Amino acid sequence: MVDVDEGKSTSLSVCFDSKVFDPFAIDSDARFIFKKYQLVWAMAFAIVEINKNPDLLHNLTVGFDIYEVELTSWSTFKNPFIWLFGKYEIPNFSCMRDSRSIAVLTRPSAITLDQIGTLLELYRFPQFTFGRFDHALNDHHKFPALYQMAPKDTSIATVMVYLLLHFIWNWVGLFTSQDENGSWVLAELKEEMVRNRVYVAYELPVLVRSLAGTSCFSTMKHRAHMDGDVIIAGFFPLNTLGKDHSKSEDSRQEEHTPIFKNYQFVLALVFAVEEINKNPVLLHNMTLGLDIYDVEFRAWTMLKNPFIWLFGKYKIPNYSCMRDRRSTAVLTGPSGITSNQIGTLLGLYRFPQFSFGPFDHALSDHNTFPALYQMAPKDTSMAIAIVSLLFHFNWNWVGLLTSQDENGSWFLAELKEQMAKTKVCVAYELVVSTQDLSYLFRVMAVYNKINNSSASVLIIYGDKDSLISIIMSLEQILMQGKVCVMNLQWDFTMKTRYFMLGSLHVPLVFTQHHVDVSGFTDFVKAVNPPKYPEDIFLARLWFLSFNCSDAESDCVIWDNCPPDTSLDWLPGHIFDMTMSVYSYNIYKTVYAVAQALHEMLLLQTEVHTMGNRKGRVPSPAQLHLFLKNIQYYNPAGDQVIWDEKRKLEPEYDILNIWNFPEGLELAVKVGKFSPYALHGNQLSLSEDLLEWAIGTTETPHSICSESCGPGFRKSRQEEKATCCFDCTPCPENEIANVTDVEQCVKCPDYQYANTERNQCLLKAASFLAFGDPLGMALACMALCFSMLTVVVLGVFVKHKDSAIVKANHQTLSYILLISLIFCFLCSLLFLGHPNTVTCILQQITFGVVFTVAVSTVLAKTVTVVLAFKATSPGRRMRWLLVSGAANFIILICTLIQVTLCGLWLGTSPPFVDTDAYSEHGHIIILCNKGSITAFYCVLGYLGSLALASFTVAFLARNLPDTFNEAKFLTFSMLVFCSVWLTFLPVYHSAKGKAMVAVEIFSILASSAGLLGCIFVPKCYNILLVPNKISPYGFRDKRHSRRNMQSYE
Repeated sequence: MVDVDEGKSTSLSVCFDSKVFDPFAIDSDARFIFKKYQLVWAMAFAIVEINKNPDLLHNLTVGFDIYEVELTSWSTFKNPFIWLFGKYEIPNFSCMRDSRSIAVLTRPSAITLDQIGTLLELYRFPQFTFGRFDHALNDHHKFPALYQMAPKDTSIATVMVYLLLHFIWNWVGLFTSQDENGSWVLAELKEEMVRNRVYVAYELPVLVRSLAGTSCFSTMKHRAHMDGDVIIAGFFPLNTLGKDHSKSEDSRQEEHTPIFKNYQFVLALVFAVEEINKNPVLLHNMTLGLDIYDVEFRAWTMLKNPFIWLFGKYKIPNYSCMRDRRSTAVLTGPSGITSNQIGTLLGLYRFPQFSFGPFDHALSDHNTFPALYQMAPKDTSMAIAIVSLLFHFNWNWVGLLTSQDENGSWFLAELKEQMAKTKVCVAYELVVSTQDLSYLFRVMAVYNKINNSSASVLIIYGDKDSLISIIMSLEQILMQGKVCVMNLQWDFTMKTRYFMLGSLHVPLVFTQHHVDVSGFTDFVKAVNPPKYPEDIFLARLWFLSFNCSDAESDCVIWDNCPPDTSLDWLPGHIFDMTMSVYSYNIYKTVYAVAQALHEMLLLQTEVHTMGNRKGRVPSPAQLHLFLKNIQYYNPAGDQVIWDEKRKLEPEYDILNIWNFPEGLELAVKVGKFSPYALHGNQLSLSEDLLEWAIGTTETPHSICSESCGPGFRKSRQEEKATCCFDCTPCPENEIANVTDVEQCVKCPDYQYANTERNQCLLKAASFLAFGDPLGMALACMALCFSMLTVVVLGVFVKHKDSAIVKANHQTLSYILLISLIFCFLCSLLFLGHPNTVTCILQQITFGVVFTVAVSTVLAKTVTVVLAFKATSPGRRMRWLLVSGAANFIILICTLIQVTLCGLWLGTSPPFVDTDAYSEHGHIIILCNKGSITAFYCVLGYLGSLALASFTVAFLARNLPDTFNEAKFLTFSMLVFCSVWLTFLPVYHSAKGKAMVAVEIFSILASSAGLLGCIFVPKCYNILLVPNKISPYGFRDKRHSRRNMQSYE
């Protein structure tokens, strides 16, 4: 009870149900329906809102009392009595003198409204119903104080017919409830259909009825029986179809909802038995029969019917009252719990037991269950099949919900192994024990884990007995937007009807594939109670489904049932006409038993006579020898191999459960998985048949992190699964042209990465060409300086007789000018597309020509020194000056440089090379020095000559003479050395074409320095101030003339 007293004046009361009967629970504990708690909040919200309203109920507040109401007869009135009188044991005597209640709200159920309304009418209490409009409650004489808040469905028939006309449907069936509401809608609908020419194909008013009070069923044995020489027994969970509620203690409680789907097990067994009995090849002169019993899930009652079948009574175990028992084999299932408990009993008597449910690892222990055979193959490919589905939809972030048993542990290990191979991660892992199901907090913990996770896919593996309760509980509290991948088709026939627009989750079910059995559907259509009078389950199904009469005689002749009724009249979610995988396992089992019996009888023909029928009934224990090695093809063409080591791997059908409109529960095959297909083609799926959750049109996503597109790589997040990552751009010159790469791929040397880092592009060949602006500028400079040098040479040749030309040793000047011309021109070798010849000529020509130029400067400097040292005739200095010894300096220095260049070419000559890194998007073609050591030796030798020339010239700079050029030589060598000393660091820091340009510029700059510093002043004196040219100095004329002659 919820008691909230907001004021002191008045209150409202409300009664609604907050529990639902759980037919699967072992105990009687009920489970809360959380969604209905919204009714409490709606009422509380309205009352709080009214109490805050200043315009309503001045100085008066409204409160409320809320009670739970149950559906069983007496307890429906229990809480209303407590509310009215204070106690429920003394009606009509009020112990609540201060009651301030003025109105009552009751739940949507018409049954509750009727019963409580009858009570409240006695006291004229205003009663408000917030359920849908009910015609039975519209009688104001019977319910003068009752008000229905919902409007009457006056337009429902018109709306339905409009829908039919929209789709051009004019041939429809009618399926309505047999009550006042159904009758009213039926009349309105028929009138509207006639007006719009829509016709009725069939009309089926259905009332799910109670079996209590139908005494004729009590005269029938609670089994399905077919006589035969050999009997096959079956224990199936048929639930209410096998109960006699007239004697049951449950008759005082709410009736179970009948489960008709499981009756297909009975029909599969009957169909196989009749097919074998008609087969002339199998079991000559022997027929098969059957005994089928209901089995319940409670501990003792689960063994009740097996005891009756074994001993005739269940109160005296191990004492047989059935002397003529002809049973040979027993079928149990589909629950592993049922097979386990019954198998413990049957194992004592070596009775062959066949479990037709899913493969159960707990039952595969032959020491514990020596007489048990499992018809279903082991789910060896289930994990691969599920992971293939995940891979198909790119689902790599999933939750796991398994049962805490041997099957769940085995499957969990297999699934995790396959998930690791395909990089699918586990978002959460829930292992549920059946002992935890009665605790509400456990259900809520599972619910929070599932709904709060970003994973949209939930893989469920287990049997219905261990997981059905928690799955139904999770559905009730709205497991929204999840894709449930399950290992078997859950039967949700008994779930509460709480969805308005269909399921909010998507079930994808993996079931073992089986071939179609021809004739089964036609057989089911022809089944009726008169055809099988000893089948109480069929009789009860007929009575509950087709509104048959309650007369006792009707249990035999069925006169008062609708004519031509058939099981295919029932909706697909109530009874499925297509053979299920469990029914197919039953079909296979019957043929396996018949095949084993047939082989055993062939061996017994020499021992038993044809007329001795009793002697021909085989012993159940003898059947084991023939069952273990059995191998055959059944009529459906399916190969059956009994040896577990030789059993074929199962194929799987993928089913999608369509539940729109709500309650449809239509299983649609949308795909198949075959382990025998080629890798990559094992999974076939028809995505156009898939129905996702209501309101969803796109395929759901279930990923921890969004995929990293091209140009990015995955960067794993710390302390998280491998599927959770960040996307990091690829480094320089690396690409990722597919999604979700862990490492970017480096582009080859001849390619480079584009800006998006998703493609490698070919690099363009690049070199310092004549057409480049820089190359063109350098070439022009080289040519200009060369022409300028030629002009200077022409000036010196023209004025060769002038004193200044003669005074500065004109031969050395000519050699220097010619070498400078070649120095300027050798820079052109560095421009254009490099090849082997140009690469060799670049360095050799540069080294030799510059050596000639610098050695010439050295010779001129030495000549100046010798000229001023030879002051008296006959001295050695004069002899050196006159003999032209300075000219040998050029020859010797040049030969040394040529020797170095020869060694360079002989050991490691320059060659054509490429530079793929200096300039983005380009491959620079350049000349590799070959030997850096040789290059620096040539350069170092050249520098030593320049340093020697600079030193000598610097020492002779102050020698007195009008034509002393030592100062100019000193300055020229200073410029030369400065250029090449600057060249070294700049050359090392430059890359690609810049490095070539630096070398060319250094050649031009140093050559121009020599030309400018040595010859520009002389040209100035020759051309512009010729009058200043005089052979006289600060010495006497004679002495000066003698020196000049000696210098010449």
